[in-house]
Amino acid sequence: MEFFPEVKKTIEYEGPKSKNPLAFKHYNAKEKILGKTMAEHLRFAVCYWHTLKGLGTDQFGANTIVRRYNKAADPMQRAEDTMHAAFEFFTKLGVQFWCFHDRDIAPEAKTLAETNSRLDKMTKLAKKLQRNTGVKLLWGTTNAFSHPRFMAGAGTNPNPHVFAYAASQIKKAMEITKELGGQGYVFWGGREGYDTLLNTDMGRELDHLAMLLHLAVDHKKKIGFKGQLYIEPKPKEPTKHQYDFDAGNCLAFLQKYNLLPYFKMNIEANHATLAAHTFHHELEFSAANGILGSVDANRGDLLLGWDTDQFPTDLYDTSLAMYTILKAGGFKTGGLNFDAHVRRQSIDHIDLFYAHIGAMDAFARGLKIAAKLIKDRVIEKAVAKRYAGWDTRFGRMIESGKMNFKKLETYILENGEPKLQSGRQELLENILNEYL
Repeated sequence: MEFFPEVKKTIEYEGPKSKNPLAFKHYNAKEKILGKTMAEHLRFAVCYWHTLKGLGTDQFGANTIVRRYNKAADPMQRAEDTMHAAFEFFTKLGVQFWCFHDRDIAPEAKTLAETNSRLDKMTKLAKKLQRNTGVKLLWGTTNAFSHPRFMAGAGTNPNPHVFAYAASQIKKAMEITKELGGQGYVFWGGREGYDTLLNTDMGRELDHLAMLLHLAVDHKKKIGFKGQLYIEPKPKEPTKHQYDFDAGNCLAFLQKYNLLPYFKMNIEANHATLAAHTFHHELEFSAANGILGSVDANRGDLLLGWDTDQFPTDLYDTSLAMYTILKAGGFKTGGLNFDAHVRRQSIDHIDLFYAHIGAMDAFARGLKIAAKLIKDRVIEKAVAKRYAGWDTRFGRMIESGKMNFKKLETYILENGEPKLQSGRQELLENILNEYL
């Protein structure tokens, strides 16, 4: 059965002058930029949960979207139909990768053993479809937050029985990710946080979360999984305060618990803004500390106070994101996963294509703009000029640790007041606009 008959063939690049809404205007997968193709730079992935499973539900209303693949009475038949629909969508869109939660691809059963059996069946089908289409798994992850058992967290739950269930679920999800050739595995602490400190032992919960991650590292080694482990920061929602608040918070946590050698960040744009940061800030912080790994590409609405997970279309965001990613050496095992869902009123199957095409074009434009900025070195030169004093003999002596307070005081007594210099912010913003 064909689940997306509205789209007859793979979406193709037709160039900026095309008026075809089912064509790329800027994403040309084979076009080379800075020595690599666009496809190699961007490594686009479709997320299973929002794209295939999202049905328009929000905090104030039930489903608005009906999907052809979601009609069978038997839950496993629905799962199989959804998997076939997913790979039809991936191939017609022309993406290289996909991502999933364990509970996306197989419905939970009454027991863990039965649930795992269902996962094995769906993993076998996914592996066959990957082989037939050439689409690869970017990363897998575990949904340890939706089921009522996880209402007080998974690794941070006050009940050790729940901790054990979460560990068992992660164990299986890591194994099927390896089986499918996944290039990474993501930990997002969906309910790893608190709603009130009145009933929370924060220190103990943090210790338990670190213990869970160490167990995951041990299992990764045991099964020979070569993929990268990621943590995805988010400051709040569904809990009042998440322990993976932002990239800086996650870095401190990893350093404290000796987990830093094993993890990098999976940065989500909407989570960055919820933490009162920009997407660019979280990427730049991660790159500066050697922990930038992958990206959940979406955007939020700054006028709303929750995670709206809209498709990314802001060229400032995509250009600055790609500028930082390129400067950091590009993706290794990560990529741009569209962790976004169509709006509640976008109810047609074809809206899924429009949403992804627009987002892919936005990042393709961002890639081209970032590459030109890097080639022309306009921002790099301005930054180098601003910090030029640190490249003098005096600046290098401070950076090398050869100065103490007494020597620094002597320098000031001999040289007087420092000369102020402009940050040139407005000029740089104007230059960025010219490239856009």
